[in-house]
Amino acid sequence: MTTHDLTGYRVVAVHAHPDDESITTAAALADFARRGADVTVVTCTLGEEGEVIGETYRHLVNDEADQLGGFRIGELQRALDVLGVRGVHLGGAGRFRDSGMAGSPAHANPRAFVNSGQAAVDELAAIFADLRPHLVLTYGPDGGYGHPDHVRAHEITHAAAGRIDWEIPRILWAVFLEEEVRAALATVTSLPGTWRRGDEELALVEHVDAWVELDDELYHLKKESMRAHATQLWLADGDWSPTNPHSAWASAECTIYALSNLIAQPILRREHYQLGAGSAPTDPTQLLSGL
Repeated sequence: MTTHDLTGYRVVAVHAHPDDESITTAAALADFARRGADVTVVTCTLGEEGEVIGETYRHLVNDEADQLGGFRIGELQRALDVLGVRGVHLGGAGRFRDSGMAGSPAHANPRAFVNSGQAAVDELAAIFADLRPHLVLTYGPDGGYGHPDHVRAHEITHAAAGRIDWEIPRILWAVFLEEEVRAALATVTSLPGTWRRGDEELALVEHVDAWVELDDELYHLKKESMRAHATQLWLADGDWSPTNPHSAWASAECTIYALSNLIAQPILRREHYQLGAGSAPTDPTQLLSGL
């Protein structure tokens, strides 16, 4: 339901790559926007080192055409349009490059986000100073699952927050609650033939401080924003697209998706958050409560 009760509030989400905003924070962002808040997603790289799902654009990857980053700009914009939020690229599109996973040769590139140093902090501090957010969303110190760019996004978020001349009231870290993820995966009765459960490989936490309940509209918007990133995400709900012209089905009590590693993960009816800085929400189901 649209109430516009959050008109006047400003929210910034800091994410490492296109698709992170949809996987981890889509429901919160869409809920803020439909309730009148001003919402901005800051994306730090173009995800140039990603793999590609589907053969249509498989040659865009970094060791062939190296055009994936530009293509993902379009996927990101479609996802943001679904959520009804605004997006900016840290330092401008292409300023910082995807660093790849831990140990990747991509770390050697001087433009890699892991090498961004004070420049990235300064760029984000300028965004914070301009927008003056009430709430910032990002990842925890481990980046959620250890990806160096996620860790760096966490680092620059807290460093930039300390650089401005006023205090951001609240910073929350997006996480996945172990109890609910495992309960959802326990309902899976079938997966596409090449997919696997991989429960022990998922990055999960045991406690959270706040969460967003997904009504039917928010659940739909989260799924559609994820679907926009078709080179990176595969929803097992029978959908087809020119990017990935292969339908996949999974039987479970929620929608199941996978990255290119084909490890099945659930799209939950809640998004979970831990308090990173500032005051905790007075109502854990309302991320802006008490501000």
